[in-house]
Amino acid sequence: MKAAELSIKFLSRERAAEVVRDVGPCLAKLRKYSAAAELYLNVELVKEAIDVFMEGEEWNKAKRVAKELEPRYEAYVDQKYKEHLKNHGKVDSLVGVDVMAALDMYVEQGQWEKCVETASKQNFKILHKYVALYATHLIREDDAQSALSLYVTHGAPPNPQNFNIYKRLFLDLLNLSGGPEGYRMWADLRNLLLLLCENISKSSEANSPSHEEFETMLLIAHYCATRCAAKGVDQLVSISTKLSISLLRHTELLAADKAFYEAGLACRAVGWENMAFIFLNHFLDLADGIDEGTLDTLDHSDFEETDIPFEVPVPSKLHVSEAQREEIRDWVLAVSMDQRVEQVLPRDERDTYEASLLATSTGIRSLPCVITGYPVLRNKMDFKAPGKASNKDDWNKFLMATKVRHTCSSPTLH
Repeated sequence: MKAAELSIKFLSRERAAEVVRDVGPCLAKLRKYSAAAELYLNVELVKEAIDVFMEGEEWNKAKRVAKELEPRYEAYVDQKYKEHLKNHGKVDSLVGVDVMAALDMYVEQGQWEKCVETASKQNFKILHKYVALYATHLIREDDAQSALSLYVTHGAPPNPQNFNIYKRLFLDLLNLSGGPEGYRMWADLRNLLLLLCENISKSSEANSPSHEEFETMLLIAHYCATRCAAKGVDQLVSISTKLSISLLRHTELLAADKAFYEAGLACRAVGWENMAFIFLNHFLDLADGIDEGTLDTLDHSDFEETDIPFEVPVPSKLHVSEAQREEIRDWVLAVSMDQRVEQVLPRDERDTYEASLLATSTGIRSLPCVITGYPVLRNKMDFKAPGKASNKDDWNKFLMATKVRHTCSSPTLH
């Protein structure tokens, strides 16, 4: 140190710089970073002074030297500081320097909640980039309900790059159980899809195939939410049954075996044995098809002239237990042996299957009832939203039951 000071005092600038270059690293090894930096500055070795300050993690001093003596090195110090924070996992400090790098680092560390919280303080675009990443992570971890909560909290922008996330989220939630206790989930999904469809209708994706698909998903979520609300309410048993029947219209998205099983059980519970037999018999055929990995040989003759689709995906697995399947097999066999049902779906005044929206003779498509999904034919009740209507009797029945349940402080219909 003394030699360096003497060289600065008595030797030429070039010779003194050579001595300081030898002495400076020795001081740095002894952790005397400020002393080394002072020597470098005395011989105008600015970059070396900055480097030794950074080596000693004296970042403010390095920044000040760069700013006052060599502004071209400010970006260099900033970059080195970012690298230091990243390499040492000091992500909270990195937020104030490079928020995007900090957000990426939160992702790498699995600190998703912190990531989204920090992103929410930035702009909408940044927030939803990381919401989408988090939702994708949750879906991969089989936690679709948390992904749903994430979008319920932050909204669903109509970004086409998000559409596959929304679709996967919907399909995963369909596979979860949906009893009365599942009402909150279905209501949240319905509200999210409603918001999404409203957002899409104001975007360049309005009336696109994806828009139509999300409108169908919204309808399914609404039926499932309403069915959950109606289940366990004696006055609404026919409504929940009709909803299960109406959902058969959407087996291109719903698991077909699950949909027919639920519709059949619901019909059997209310004594609609003709439909119960047809639906549960078809469920058994679907179950056999799932075992074989193909539905090509499925008999659809019971559903001709209905709007129940024939071409549906093969479910990857049976959605009921073997014991439940065998119980249905025994029941169908017993009913068949007794010959106590007519294997014909009930028809209405249109001479059409009563749950079909499309009249076979005229081709006229009726609006689905917002309460049951059944076609609205008479005693129609219109709503402000275009294309939304209800059978007045079903609406009044649902409204009355809701008032009664609210009076009793039941959470089912809240």
